[in-house]
Amino acid sequence: MTDATSEFFERISKPSARPPLGTVTGTVRIDLDRGKATEHYLLTIDKGNISVSSENVKADATMHTDKALFDKLARGEANAMASVLRGLIAGEGDPKLLVLIQRLFPGPPNARTARTTATQEARPA
Repeated sequence: MTDATSEFFERISKPSARPPLGTVTGTVRIDLDRGKATEHYLLTIDKGNISVSSENVKADATMHTDKALFDKLARGEANAMASVLRGLIAGEGDPKLLVLIQRLFPGPPNARTARTTATQEARPA
C-alpha cells in the first residue's frame, strides 16, 4: 500500500497535457521529518516538467515540514500557504519557486464538486 506522499511524488513526475508549472525551471528540495529521520525529495523542474529523486543536495529552494503534514497536503486536506503562515512549513531560497510549487498540491476534496455545483446553479435554465 502506498501513502499519500509517495502517490503525490509519483503523480507530479508523470508528463501531463498541461503542466501546472508552465515554463518554470529550478530545483526544490523537500525535507520531511519522520521521527529522528528525514526523508529528502529533490524536484528538478525543467520548463514545467518535473523529475523526482531522493537526493539530499543543495537546491534553489527548500521546503521543510513533517511527514504527517505533507501527507495532508498531498491529499488536499491542508493548504500549503496557510501552513507556512502557521509556522508548520519552513522555506528557504527562491521565494518564487516556493510559492509556485503549491500549484502541485490538490485542492480540498470537495472543492471540485462545489465549483461544479456553483457553476451549474449560476447557469440560466
